[in-house]
Amino acid sequence: MRVQVHGSIDELDAGAWNALEGAQLPFLRHEFLAALEHSGSVAAARGWQPAYLALHDSGGLAAAAPAFVKSHSWGEFVFDFAWAQAYAHAGRDYYPKLVVATPFTPATGARLLVRSGPGAAARRRVLVDALSEHAAGCGFSSVHALFIDEADREAFAAAGWMLRRDCQFHWHNAGYHDFQHYLGGFTAEKRKKVRRERRRVAEGGIRFETRFGGDLDRGTLDAVYAFHRDTFLRRGNEPYLTRRFFAELAAKLPDAMMVKLAVTGHGEALAAAIFWQHPEALYGRYWGAAADCHSLHFETCYHQGIEFCIERGIGRFEPGTQGEHKVARGFEPALTWSAHHIADACFRGAIDDYLRREGAAVDAFAARIERHVPYRERR
Repeated sequence: MRVQVHGSIDELDAGAWNALEGAQLPFLRHEFLAALEHSGSVAAARGWQPAYLALHDSGGLAAAAPAFVKSHSWGEFVFDFAWAQAYAHAGRDYYPKLVVATPFTPATGARLLVRSGPGAAARRRVLVDALSEHAAGCGFSSVHALFIDEADREAFAAAGWMLRRDCQFHWHNAGYHDFQHYLGGFTAEKRKKVRRERRRVAEGGIRFETRFGGDLDRGTLDAVYAFHRDTFLRRGNEPYLTRRFFAELAAKLPDAMMVKLAVTGHGEALAAAIFWQHPEALYGRYWGAAADCHSLHFETCYHQGIEFCIERGIGRFEPGTQGEHKVARGFEPALTWSAHHIADACFRGAIDDYLRREGAAVDAFAARIERHVPYRERR
């Protein structure tokens, strides 16, 4: 089996990549990763240098990992800034490091993409070893695989990588017939609160349209991107993703990209939330609005997404990172995982100790939040 590092996803055949286990999720498809590069959202100059690891055998592409050489820790959503500071205080370089992830996408999925069939587990193990060997050969301080699924977690743990957990808030579809059926499982107080939020938006004359990538004309895409960009600018930053990225995704993966567009009674776009969809899950990513309307954020980003999942029978809704306010709207604590290989033994020991203590705190946090979910009965 031959290991090769590719400086662009375009060096790998799209059909072969998309046929690997795990690559069916929208943010792991060849088209998605290619759009990141083509749009300039990902590039060495932006601290995300593509370094795709691929295993080739007589059958072609046997396994691959979306890997990037990083010169900073922004856009990862698994925070290791304190680790970088510790290296700096010791007079050591933490960067560059190698990150195995989908840039700017804190959603769980496979990071070790393997050809299905006999030997898949073995190919996954070879890929893990190839990542650490490549990092050692390049002198990287570390390798970080972010938002990994269960199969990857087992493979990394078996290879001695350190596991780290965090907590997000996910919604699960219990076979609801409609939104009212869903609310029927809430306590009276929480049900009343959600209905009041939705009523405020409706009484403001705001309606919602569902637009898939193929339904977004240039003007609508301009408006959606302007909303998205404004959210970042309010915090003093340009967005990670360029307008060209969304335009390419809308064209190349028209059914995977979905936008909930809030429209006034005069037909003007007021707000938008951008999602990636898959038959098994909906992923909420970005939002923005032209005005600060009461409860508009909750309706656009959460209630509309839940309603979409119920209508289409989608089992899970991951609305993104952080946000304990999501719990009152039906989202429940869910652990997410990352795996870390630290080259230096001394730092590895210190970080391992830190992760043990952090993990206990995350577990306690999730258990505490679990007591505040709005459902009358635990499901």
